[in-house]
Amino acid sequence: MNGVWRVGVTAVAGRMGRALVQGIVDHPELKLAAAVGRGGAAYLGEDAGCLAGIHALGLPVSADLAAALPGLDVVIEFGPVEAALAHVAACVAAAKPVVVGTTGFSVTQRAKLESASRHIPLVLAPNMSVGVNVLLAFLPAITVALGEGYDVEIVEAHHRHKQDAPSGTALALGRAVAAGRGQCLEDIQCLDRNGIAGPRVAGSIGFATLRGADVVGEHTVWMAGAGERLELTHRAASRLNFAEGALRAANWLRDRAPGLYDMQDVLGLKDLSALQ
Repeated sequence: MNGVWRVGVTAVAGRMGRALVQGIVDHPELKLAAAVGRGGAAYLGEDAGCLAGIHALGLPVSADLAAALPGLDVVIEFGPVEAALAHVAACVAAAKPVVVGTTGFSVTQRAKLESASRHIPLVLAPNMSVGVNVLLAFLPAITVALGEGYDVEIVEAHHRHKQDAPSGTALALGRAVAAGRGQCLEDIQCLDRNGIAGPRVAGSIGFATLRGADVVGEHTVWMAGAGERLELTHRAASRLNFAEGALRAANWLRDRAPGLYDMQDVLGLKDLSALQ
């Protein structure tokens, strides 16, 4: 498919929604064709550009994604879990591809997304940042190179309003380490230490969560061996880098077959030999 692709953004009043609107306006191959917000919200009917803090776009915010879908080529979803699932179901019914950046899905809810991807192309990624996804791509190899003698802890920090913990990105980093060990994260994760916790369980992956103020997102993979420690850190200074990644994913979905994709697919990182 050539030409400009028409994009629908959900949760348009949120931090990521506003960043996406700003990014689409400056994108040469994408056009904002629908801005969807929460039903009953005071901002419904407002101009999407004004809501995002830029110039008026002549596009009012609506609460009805299904009504907008016939005029869209792709949807970008960063809303709450239940709303995201409903929007993905609407995309399946309309045969429209979707990029999902929502985090906090349960195993059962993720299975619904996997089922949806049998019918439409769907990019699911807890973090759209290029830097984070490069780190995710290389973590399994780093884990193998370090060997079994290194204890791994993952520390993440976000703004005070974030609802899920640990973050989806922190869990993805943990899965990448576990993959390097040939293990399942759920079998070795340690999500809580409190009181007399006892010695560290060998081979476990611990998580620590920080919340405060307006922190956009920070993640550190802490790998401690005898006499040395390796720290791999990503810090996001702005949500615009997440928005740029999401727009890249939306554009990448052109002419894709139905399936469940992630940012490793979008960035061409699945085959690391291509980077050598």
